[in-house]
Amino acid sequence: MNRYRVRSVTRNWAHRRDLLRVLVARDFKLRYKRSLFGIAWSLLVPLAQLAVMYVVFNRIVPLNIPHYTTFLFTGILPWGWMQASLMMSAVTVTDNRDLVKQVGFPVAMLPAVTVFSQLIHFLLALPILAVFLMSDGYRGSVSLSALPLVIVIQFILILSLSYIVATLQVRFRDTQYLLGIALFLFFYLTPVFWDDTTLPEPYRSVMHFNPVSMVLGAYRAILVHGRWPDPLPLLAVGAGSMAVLAVGYAMFTLARHRFVEEL
Repeated sequence: MNRYRVRSVTRNWAHRRDLLRVLVARDFKLRYKRSLFGIAWSLLVPLAQLAVMYVVFNRIVPLNIPHYTTFLFTGILPWGWMQASLMMSAVTVTDNRDLVKQVGFPVAMLPAVTVFSQLIHFLLALPILAVFLMSDGYRGSVSLSALPLVIVIQFILILSLSYIVATLQVRFRDTQYLLGIALFLFFYLTPVFWDDTTLPEPYRSVMHFNPVSMVLGAYRAILVHGRWPDPLPLLAVGAGSMAVLAVGYAMFTLARHRFVEEL
């Protein structure tokens, strides 16, 4: 009996894995269908952001941050992954009515598909970041082995929030617009293009309550400074993200039976 149950679980996981791969491939095909540059757009957008912010904050209003190109790009890429994932996850259920209405379709995979798709865009941009790093004299260090852990923690953080916004959007269609405003404001409150170490101590302490700030700090510790990230804040973000993921997934699961009616 136990052996049969193990085989059943294994087959189920294999089916989910294959379905995830198919849905991610479908997402890419639909997004870049008849597009002149195709997937290159995922690289052109962050590069355009980098160019504009570099001119503004390094030439016009200089922030005097060493190696500002790599500092800025290590903020833009993780932020872009999170922002795009949340905005698209908000409408992933409402934009896939046909899939949601299919009997037996695992609707909970839809937010995961969105986050995985944006993760691929993020990974495709890392070689460009590597070019900037090498031009700034970075030659790699042992701390680079911690990079996959930071990526996994950010993935869990984004996925946990994606389940929440996807659930809210089905019931309250204004969620995507409120989310856009919130992310716009949160962008300036997060050290994407500025350095939080220059803040006075009372304000710097507030940054410890911003999980994205902790994640960006870990990326920059590894890639910009070539040292190990501070483990305690990173583990706190990981544990908190797991807790939020459990809550977000529970919200999504409880509301799932009403999705067809709401759509």
